[in-house]
Parts: sequence; structure tokens; C-alpha cells
Amino acid sequence: MAYEVIHRPRIGKFLIRLEPGKFAFLGYTIKDNKLYIESTYTPPEYRGRGVAARLMETVVKWARKEGLKVVPACSYSLYFFKKHEEAWDVLDPEATSSVRSFELRK
Repeated sequence: MAYEVIHRPRIGKFLIRLEPGKFAFLGYTIKDNKLYIESTYTPPEYRGRGVAARLMETVVKWARKEGLKVVPACSYSLYFFKKHEEAWDVLDPEATSSVRSFELRK
């Protein structure tokens, strides 16, 4: 399923409407040309379907376009960057060590 991502910059969120009244989201703040990913949430019944990955892919593309460096502050964003080294070009240099040391669950 292709998930449409909605960007709401005034509230610092990227959203996916999954069904009426039910959303997955990624929350962020921007400070000093850095995008801090503070939270990701997918309702339990939608987990494992690539919803959070779709949010992260969209944020990575948007950060590239805007010239922002990304600081993954929530566990899913660390997990995503650990699994997707092709997205490391947008990582803030100070965040690289956090991603490298993040341990994936077996």
C-alpha cells in the first residue's frame, strides 16, 4: 500500500492518515539548521507494514531539499539510520556516533 505523507510544518509533524481518526506521525523541531526527530508513532495494528519507514524516507528527502542536517533523537529514527546508511548524508556529524553505537534487536 502506498501511504500518502502529509507535512504540517506549523506543528512540526509529518503524518500518514491510516483510517478516519487514526494517524501515524513523526514529530520534529528545527534549531540551528538541524532537524531533531523527537518521536515516531504508528498504531500497533499498523506496525510492521513500513509506515514509519515511509515517514522517515519522506523526512530524509525533505531535509536534503531544505539543506538541513538530521539529529535522530527517538529510537525508531536511530534504528532507521542504522539500517539505511544511504541516508547518512543528511545526518548531523555529531549524530553519527549515536547511530553507529545503536544496537539492533535480534
